[in-house]
Amino acid sequence: MKNAFMIVNPVSGTLKARDSLFTVIDRLTSGGVQPTVRYTRYRGHAGKLAAAAAESGKYDGIICLGGDGTLNEVNCGMISAGVSLPVGYIPTGVTNDFASGLGIPLDPGEAATDVALSMREGLLLPIDTGRFGDSRTFSYIASFGAFSQSSYGAAQSVKNALGYLAYVLHGIGDFFRIRPIHTVCVADGKRIEGDFVFGGVCNTYSVGKIVKLDRTLVDMGDGKLEIVLAYKPNDINEFNRLIAAAASSDLGSDMFVFLRASEISFSLPEGTDWSLDGELAPDVPEVKIGVIPRSLELLCSHGRRSAEKTPKKAGKGENA
Repeated sequence: MKNAFMIVNPVSGTLKARDSLFTVIDRLTSGGVQPTVRYTRYRGHAGKLAAAAAESGKYDGIICLGGDGTLNEVNCGMISAGVSLPVGYIPTGVTNDFASGLGIPLDPGEAATDVALSMREGLLLPIDTGRFGDSRTFSYIASFGAFSQSSYGAAQSVKNALGYLAYVLHGIGDFFRIRPIHTVCVADGKRIEGDFVFGGVCNTYSVGKIVKLDRTLVDMGDGKLEIVLAYKPNDINEFNRLIAAAASSDLGSDMFVFLRASEISFSLPEGTDWSLDGELAPDVPEVKIGVIPRSLELLCSHGRRSAEKTPKKAGKGENA
């Protein structure tokens, strides 16, 4: 029997985490995993719980039952503490971008079965983490402008009631309200300057289920991050072109700038807010973004078999 520390965000998504808890526990125990369950009580609590669990040496892995933001807290908490354990993700958020892109089941019971199998068989998928400034990290996206504001702009009660529709409605409104953001981006020495309605640095296949990245362009463990910048549409025709290009993964469109890099810096107007995996990072006009290579080890059935692991200290320079 494997021992897992399970962190549950009881208010994520449409309260699916709370409602599915008994099913998840049944699937885990049936699959040979004994979970110790703790609820999060406040923002940032998941990171503290994850770090303490990894440091204790009692567990074979950590299981996150919540949304992408909760997973980010778990990952960032361990990175900040300089420890590591494999993480099983059971997605119960609103968009579940990260899980969708990786092919993780969105049904909590099915995801729990997958986590149990992966923990039992030692199947791990190593994924890069983004480093944001000196002290923060993100698991799959840091963004500013339209749609990025939707993730924290819509109230949790609205998200719970409307689900993904809350993001879509809020985001489409953003396109016609937001002013272009004058952006200077330097990516591995290449300078890009212009006025954009959206900017994102990501390690994912899907941004808000609206901007899609071709799977042939993205390797989530290659030490590179993808940069997507979208020009502001001036009229409904350009808006339709932008949406069509995003839906068809046509990032070669003249409505987008797309490139890949490992060291990135942004200079933006004062007061520009960022979203890190859906959580607000307010007023960050200047920031350097880098990569912490393969720092998140996901328990995933299409991962590779790994030797038994014990909690480890992060190597020199790995802390965000």
